[in-house]
Amino acid sequence: MLVNFFYTLKRAEIPVSIKEYLMLLEALQQHLAFADIDDFYHLARICLIKDEANFDKFDRVFGAYFKQLENLEDVLNALIPEEWLRSEFMKQLSDEEKAKIKSLGGLEELLDAFKERLKEQEKRHQGGSKWIGTGGTSPFGHSGYHPEGIRVGGESRNKSAAKVWEKRQFKDLDDSVVLGTRNIKVALRKLRQFARTGAAEELDLDHTISATAKNAGMLDIKLVPERHNAVKVLLMLDVGGSMDPYVQVCEELFAACRTEFKHLEQFYFHNFVYESLWRNNMRRQNERTSLYDIIHTYGRDYKVIFVGDASMSPYEISSPYGSVEHMNPEPGHVWMQRLTAHFDKVAWLNPVAEDHWRYTQSIGLTHQLVDERMYPMTLSGLSDAIKALAK
Repeated sequence: MLVNFFYTLKRAEIPVSIKEYLMLLEALQQHLAFADIDDFYHLARICLIKDEANFDKFDRVFGAYFKQLENLEDVLNALIPEEWLRSEFMKQLSDEEKAKIKSLGGLEELLDAFKERLKEQEKRHQGGSKWIGTGGTSPFGHSGYHPEGIRVGGESRNKSAAKVWEKRQFKDLDDSVVLGTRNIKVALRKLRQFARTGAAEELDLDHTISATAKNAGMLDIKLVPERHNAVKVLLMLDVGGSMDPYVQVCEELFAACRTEFKHLEQFYFHNFVYESLWRNNMRRQNERTSLYDIIHTYGRDYKVIFVGDASMSPYEISSPYGSVEHMNPEPGHVWMQRLTAHFDKVAWLNPVAEDHWRYTQSIGLTHQLVDERMYPMTLSGLSDAIKALAK
């Protein structure tokens, strides 16, 4: 059974190896998980999964693979001999738990009653005190209350059932999920670089201790300038048209950048960059900034991050007067080449799923113009972009 489980994880593209599988088998031989499917789940995850970004994928595979083991009898038959489990199970119970089980006539009667209810019940049940369902006082079911019993599915509210079969968490750790403000901030922090500037007003503890020791124990305080976030970011945001569905994630990215970077400047464009951009969408027609001014104002040390779907007609990039908004004498690709020639670090974040990029010609053109530094707007994509910008 475990061999098939191992290959199921491989088919789900979760990086597991034979060495990790053998480690799991050795742990099972040492009885690190015994007679408890939840213990086995935690042990298997510890042994097989080395990156927390894969925890949620593992949970989904584990739940799907062991879905048939939905009651205690199946778990007993699948994992270990029944008589071993029952004796070991009773050893693990506290006096209070034993009393709860005894109140129903013992573990045998509890399980037998559960199986009988399953045979008799013909439909879903809500409330009540007998059938297996939700929100009632039967000892079998979910989201109800009974001081002793077996919970079937769902998440416990009263925390009083004898068994909890399924639990899924770590959704936000999956590196393929769309970004949210919190994990954007975590990823952006990898780009921050600190430098000491200004007056020496922060205690340098290590040098103070060293200088005091050299001074025969006489206190010799050493100060250093305060550390400041030295990274500088130019954020270029595509707005309008095909970007409307991605407004929320772009707002989250912008909010996260505002929090993480002291030196942040943002500009807007539509579809592609041309001879001018703007800071305020309400005044985009009257207050525009020349791209030449941006190049001459901001130094090469600025990190440039484009955010856009790069989905448009190819001529908007390759042809003069190709813009859908104005008559541009020079094509968009010329202006992008000027930008990438001036700024050392440029990356493009694309909210379109990466496996759809090959179906849009303009995405391919943009990908080439930014020297293939286009990344999907996922946690792993942002992490890769940050690595490229930080080199």
